[in-house]
Amino acid sequence: MAVEVKRKKGESFEALLRRFSKRIQESGRMIQAKKIRFHVSPKSKNAEREAAVRRLYLGARREYLIKSGKAKEEDFLPKRRRGR
Repeated sequence: MAVEVKRKKGESFEALLRRFSKRIQESGRMIQAKKIRFHVSPKSKNAEREAAVRRLYLGARREYLIKSGKAKEEDFLPKRRRGR
């Protein structure tokens, strides 16, 4: 189901674009596209458990390395991105 808009005689491009945008909004296409685009499928209970165990292990490992002096806290801070 495509939204089709034809240019009327003497209509400016801006008016055509505005009319097209209005039709798209009314059709609900944008809302549907955003729902699909940002949808995150839920993880299984097993995958959630594995992720939780991994987080606990890495946190304990990080804490051990810092306390034993083998690593500094700065080593675990997120790196800054340059550019953009």
